[in-house]
Amino acid sequence: MAIHPKIAEVTNRIKERSRDSRRDYLERMQAAKDAGPGRQHLSCGNLAHAFAAVPLGDKLSLRGRAPNIGIVTSYNDMLSAHQPFQHYPDIIKDAARHVGATAQVAGGTPAMCDGVTQGRPGMELSLFSRDVIALSAAVALTHDAFDAALMLGTCDKIVPGLVIGGLSFGHLPIIFSPAGPMPSGISNKEKARVREQFALGQVTREQLLEAEAASYHSAGTCTFYGTANSNQMMMELMGLHLPGTAFVNPDTPLREALIRAAAARCVELAKSGEGTMARVVDAKSIVNALVGLMATGGSTNHALHIPAMAQAAGLVVDWNDFSDISSVVPLLARVYPNGTADVNQFHAAGGMAFITRELLSVGLLHADTHTVAGHGLANYTMEPWLNDGQIAWRPGTETTLDETILRSVHAPFEMEGGIRLLTGNLGRGVIKVSSVPKDRRLIDAPAAVFESQADFTAAFKAGHLNRDVIAVVRFQGPRANGMPELHSLTPSLTALQNKGYRVALVTDGRMSGASGAVPAAIHMTPGADQDSILARIQDGDRIVLDAEHGKLNVMVDPSELAARPRAVMPPAGFGYGRELFAPLRHLAGDAEAGGGIFHLLSGATA
Repeated sequence: MAIHPKIAEVTNRIKERSRDSRRDYLERMQAAKDAGPGRQHLSCGNLAHAFAAVPLGDKLSLRGRAPNIGIVTSYNDMLSAHQPFQHYPDIIKDAARHVGATAQVAGGTPAMCDGVTQGRPGMELSLFSRDVIALSAAVALTHDAFDAALMLGTCDKIVPGLVIGGLSFGHLPIIFSPAGPMPSGISNKEKARVREQFALGQVTREQLLEAEAASYHSAGTCTFYGTANSNQMMMELMGLHLPGTAFVNPDTPLREALIRAAAARCVELAKSGEGTMARVVDAKSIVNALVGLMATGGSTNHALHIPAMAQAAGLVVDWNDFSDISSVVPLLARVYPNGTADVNQFHAAGGMAFITRELLSVGLLHADTHTVAGHGLANYTMEPWLNDGQIAWRPGTETTLDETILRSVHAPFEMEGGIRLLTGNLGRGVIKVSSVPKDRRLIDAPAAVFESQADFTAAFKAGHLNRDVIAVVRFQGPRANGMPELHSLTPSLTALQNKGYRVALVTDGRMSGASGAVPAAIHMTPGADQDSILARIQDGDRIVLDAEHGKLNVMVDPSELAARPRAVMPPAGFGYGRELFAPLRHLAGDAEAGGGIFHLLSGATA
């Protein structure tokens, strides 16, 4: 099937605008590859340090220059999505030995959870943890003792950070392996209902905790379709997973078989010299990730992460690319928050193999990409299974097994994808509309302006927002306070909407894939920390948010806006480690360039 003209157009313009930076990146990676495996250049003392602590058999293999896999892990036993990684290294080492190779834990990366830090000071470190993860992955691999790498990560900033760090070693084959989602608990709809009741004071904190604990109840990723599970979708479509890796539950025989298969495949790629990360991650695979994001109604956080990951590969992606792809990609999945199903139900209905086949069938994905499974994305229409205890792949279902969750490209839930670009006198931002009712996509209401989440919450509890209103929560961008996620506002905004008020959110901060049914204009650029209109909005200003037409404007005379003084940015917070991140806030780029510090290396707009 020929590639769709709009997909081809976006891909070609990414290539064109990235011509120089991509060439420079590939030249650096080729030079590193031409230099040969790093261990060839280690002195005897260097090499002795590298294998001093390994078992004798592995030591002999390393002395003999057998392939060695570097494991970069985000294991901790506090967070459900990362707790299963505790035992992955032993499994990987055993699998490597079976194919005449070795594996070592090269290093660890932090893995913080927005679910734990939501509404707390620690959330101000969250986005920058992506850049810290990239740096720590680079530190782990810079010992230069590895012929390939396995990245163990699942959740929000961890996977994008590992991609960025991995791309700095793009001359190596690198495979990503997640832990998978926890089994289903109470329904996401029920969880959201209890959260809204708590915001209204209708249930106790004990009842809220009971509902939350019944939802987040075991090892594995949260089961709603937020950033973590959107990550796994993208790793499939970018060709960085083995096929079907994304949504297999932890602590199952199939999950262990996939880990072993990933280790064995790493060794194969190290021996062949194929499947280097620099070859896998190119303009086509980045566009495939964008297509998947739109087709599944994925997380808006990837309006930050995809540009940041692309930069690390020498590619420049902007929100026009998101918008144009969204305009031609149909919405094929309804998974909470844009439906009632969770990712386990999505997987059972056909999951990623079905999505991939459907999108390939009408030319919405580049089929001719390089992947860690070999050439061609058709490999990802297959699903893993155990055949007499041995892992094998078979064709995924050709028809959806539940049309309330997953649909064909010929009968989609909507004809366009879930994320749209907003432009107007307030600047540029994005909005996720896949879960917003059509009659709520145009909001014309007076502004209520807040400088923090706490100020908003106080106004809500005092009843000051019981009206049609557009809440403006500003000074939430990367240079202001690190761009914390504002998901804790969602229950209150939902409660107002359910009372019949027409409400929306406008912010230079971010929300996740769990932003829900309230229209939210997020990642506004330029932010309030700059000389922007957002810094001049006042209570009562009329704002028109038109998600259908991609417009966002404050209806105030330009001369009056220009004459207003800029709001004063609140001082940066101290405590919870926030003061340590002051240099990163100072160096951060705009949200459209990823909101991190690495735009300085790529030449992307700051």
